[in-house]
Amino acid sequence: MSEFKMDADYGPSGLSRGVQGLIGKGVDRVDGVAKVTGAARYAAEHRPGGKLAYAYAVTATIATGTVKSIDSDAARAMPGVITVIDDHKLIPAESAVIRQPHTPRADGPLESYGQIVAIVVAESFEQARDAAHAVVIDYAPQKGAYDTRSNVARAKGPHEGAMLPDIVVGDIDAAMQRAAVTHDITYTTPYHVHAAMEPHAAVAAWDGDNLTLWGAIQIIRGAKPVLAASLEIAPEQVRILSPYIGGGFGGKIGGPEMVMAALAARLTGRPVKAQLTRQQLFHSIYGRSDTHQRIRLAAGHDGKLTAIGQDSVVSQKPGVAFFEPVALGALSLYAGAARSFTHKIVGLNVTPAGAVRAPGEAVGMMALETAMDEMAEKLGMDPIAFRRLNEPGADPMSGKPFSTRRLLDCYAEGARRFGWDKRHPAPGQVRDGEWLIGIGMATAARVNFLADSHARVRLTPAGRAEIETDMTDIGTGTYTILAQVAGEMLGLPMDNVSVSLGDSLHPPGAGSGGSFGAASSTSSVLLACDDIIAELARRMDTQPADMTLKDGHAIAGNRRVPISDLVGDEPVEALGILHPGKNSRAFSQGTFGAQFAEVAVNAVTGETRVRRLLGVFDCGRILNAKTARSQAIGGMIWGLGYALHEEAVLDTRSGAYVNRDLGEYHIPVNADVPQIEAYFIEEIDEHASPVGAKGLGELGISGVGAAITNAVYNACGVRVRHWPMTLDHILPHLPPV
Repeated sequence: MSEFKMDADYGPSGLSRGVQGLIGKGVDRVDGVAKVTGAARYAAEHRPGGKLAYAYAVTATIATGTVKSIDSDAARAMPGVITVIDDHKLIPAESAVIRQPHTPRADGPLESYGQIVAIVVAESFEQARDAAHAVVIDYAPQKGAYDTRSNVARAKGPHEGAMLPDIVVGDIDAAMQRAAVTHDITYTTPYHVHAAMEPHAAVAAWDGDNLTLWGAIQIIRGAKPVLAASLEIAPEQVRILSPYIGGGFGGKIGGPEMVMAALAARLTGRPVKAQLTRQQLFHSIYGRSDTHQRIRLAAGHDGKLTAIGQDSVVSQKPGVAFFEPVALGALSLYAGAARSFTHKIVGLNVTPAGAVRAPGEAVGMMALETAMDEMAEKLGMDPIAFRRLNEPGADPMSGKPFSTRRLLDCYAEGARRFGWDKRHPAPGQVRDGEWLIGIGMATAARVNFLADSHARVRLTPAGRAEIETDMTDIGTGTYTILAQVAGEMLGLPMDNVSVSLGDSLHPPGAGSGGSFGAASSTSSVLLACDDIIAELARRMDTQPADMTLKDGHAIAGNRRVPISDLVGDEPVEALGILHPGKNSRAFSQGTFGAQFAEVAVNAVTGETRVRRLLGVFDCGRILNAKTARSQAIGGMIWGLGYALHEEAVLDTRSGAYVNRDLGEYHIPVNADVPQIEAYFIEEIDEHASPVGAKGLGELGISGVGAAITNAVYNACGVRVRHWPMTLDHILPHLPPV
């Protein structure tokens, strides 16, 4: 076993000595064929032994009040119905990572629209759905609070111990009064949902007192004890399998479908599938809060910032500790002596807010980077020059050195590739028929994390490597990059490495979330492989640094021995265990980038089309050029969606979303997405992780919305500060044709 805490740099490893040529290469995804041929089984596709039954949720049609009674007699009499679970005595207490309604409580208060109050179990999905609609619920409604602005007077600050407490340095009000040039504007973003392609689903089967559950669960080690507590059993009695996930984005840490399936299976004695509909997801799974962000900037005529503030109001369901950390990306981004980053949380009877991809930066950077462009215009400066001028030499919050930070190189490379020097600073100068053409840019920034991660690597007598960890792959390429690291270190072709993920019987991995998955999981594989390399070197009677592993052979001195011969009759096995450590406090760690956009705005209709997107990113070592680029592009498409399309519209009379399907909750489709280019400024960050990699997946979202917003202004002179930029924000303000 090799256990390492990141209290210092790990130092040279078998990865740094590897010569197999796999790291950084654009290797095809090892799970790609299984996915495109349908061989990969997703949560709803598992069929355990026994006749499968189906569970369907009955959800509340009011947001606040109590359930007086549930009449399920008609439903129980319908064809195919096995049972209706509506007795609160059979339903365990609510238990979840962020107190979402994971389990129905027929006797409890209703605190938001769409809470699950009963479960129908039937022979088919259709029969369960029809019977659920026949359940009659009598409510005692109460007055609720559903509008952020109307209730801002009772907003509260972050709770003690919050991930992002309020930070105020110096006197920002005084700095604003003294400054030669200032900017003080409020920007707003709407509610968002995850909108993963795969809906939430789980299949549960009991064997005596032991439960096996197949689900779409990003972080298994977190979901397992929560599920066990909900069912009032020991974690050792639960096995969770989540080998493939069709998109998660923070929403699949373990939803109510887990408990629905497990409870129904226990009560019926049959395996049960529970699948939430798209409409139910909007209220049963947490989303992203609305935000109201006051951005304040102050500078001298020379353009140097003397103050920067991002003070936000967000909403949250009462009793939930999480809140959208709007200022997360801004904290250490620009210089400026006076600083204010605060949050006020308004308690509302709405679906709880939780982690949606790039919490904080996805929406916070939209406002900040739009404001930075407005400030640059007031100063008469080029937007990139203004940002470069305010690049800090060390973390402006703590004074700590950056682990690595190549943001200036991202600006330069992005500007060169995009053709920034051809930009007309004044709006409305470039036209193509009815279309006004503009370009804009913005900074991307994202905090960097490392998480506890375990991985087992086994080198078999056949000279193959087998990797086991309960780490998951949510479409990010985990299967592939783990195989690349092991193959590179052990000198094996990719075909000689197999990876088993998403099984709670495996060592507990970091899980997929916070962009910490890749660096954490590959580092634990690295630690295990270094242990194996040390053993192979011992058997070669040499030192690891003096041995080369390539193409299934060990080479040292004048000897070249098949690795299988060194292994012998018994596998060589090691467990790699990684822990975060002091490095995360000794260095300011983040990922950075520059986003560029070209848009066309129709001078007659106000329609906006994105013509080009280009991003250049600094995120440490690139493990796989192809999957990294795919992650960056995927994030950039999210940013495009936030700029132009995505808005969960809340009815402030009832607390219900009125557009709770993908027909009305608009996300980008092929026709909306232009040619996208993503490039990397690679610098291995040994302070961040043993493999030298940092988070990437969420960085791609950051700043894109602002780049598009700034490009719209450059095209037509309309400055939008409230998203998404639908026609009503642009059309009334267009210049005369």
